[in-house]
Amino acid sequence: MAGRIMDGKKVGAEIRAEVTEGVDTLKRAGLRVPGLAAVLVGENPASKIYVASKVKACGEAGIYSEKVQMGKDSTTEEILGVVTGLNRRDEIDGILVQLPLPDGVNEGSVLEAIDPSKDVDGFHPISVGRMVLNRPAFVPCTPAGIMELLRRYDVELKGKRVVIVGRSNIVGKPLFFLLLREHATVTVCHSRTQDLPAVCREADILVAAVGRPGMIDENYIKPGAVVVDVGINRLTEEADVRRFFGADEKRLEVFARRGSTLVGDVHPLAVRKLASLYTPVPGGVGPLTIAMLLSNTLTSAQSALGAG
Repeated sequence: MAGRIMDGKKVGAEIRAEVTEGVDTLKRAGLRVPGLAAVLVGENPASKIYVASKVKACGEAGIYSEKVQMGKDSTTEEILGVVTGLNRRDEIDGILVQLPLPDGVNEGSVLEAIDPSKDVDGFHPISVGRMVLNRPAFVPCTPAGIMELLRRYDVELKGKRVVIVGRSNIVGKPLFFLLLREHATVTVCHSRTQDLPAVCREADILVAAVGRPGMIDENYIKPGAVVVDVGINRLTEEADVRRFFGADEKRLEVFARRGSTLVGDVHPLAVRKLASLYTPVPGGVGPLTIAMLLSNTLTSAQSALGAG
């Protein structure tokens, strides 16, 4: 029996509509709209696309946004100066510094310079500490989006066995604490985990965030498991597209037209066959990340305006 898709586009659109309504509520009360500032350092093509999509999403939700473009040779001190200036501006509720930063920049110092009350990416040590202690805090957007997706698809977490493959500060580690908060039993795996397939097969809910195309195949997935695929990997060889998607004519047509296509960390044929619920790539976790960024920015504004 084929698994059912958890539609991240649909859930992301729902969250964005809720944010838009929240912004409209502020305006009806005679209050200002939320504001988000995105700091982009250098000319990384992927980073430019991500920031542009965030700015566009803000506009669609009625959130004020601005992009602060800095040169690739910017020093840590120069970036800190920009962040400090944004911290002081009352109309800016959220500050994000697009990662990765150029070589030579002290990323930790830059992230720690953001006012925790404006840390809508949830990367500041104070935000992380409050999350670990189960206190109100901004949560990194991708884990927050995964939790929202599971909630809206009525996935029971209490007492369930969850396995996360990947221990990054952006996804794996924060997701561990969020799931633990919901009384799941959580295992975090990594490159040194022994007999990884066997550990993954124990999971009622399996989260793949490892950055290797199609690595999680039928040897890793327990029949009936819920599978969340965080990976985004680009395929540029037709043989790889056929290996992962078989005779999927739609996917082959996309590849023929664009010269590439996307695959997650989970083998698409295996997950369709074995999972009860799963996220597709694209259209799964991705749309939720920006939606939760907007949600965090609205929450920050409501707090600053006393309208929460």
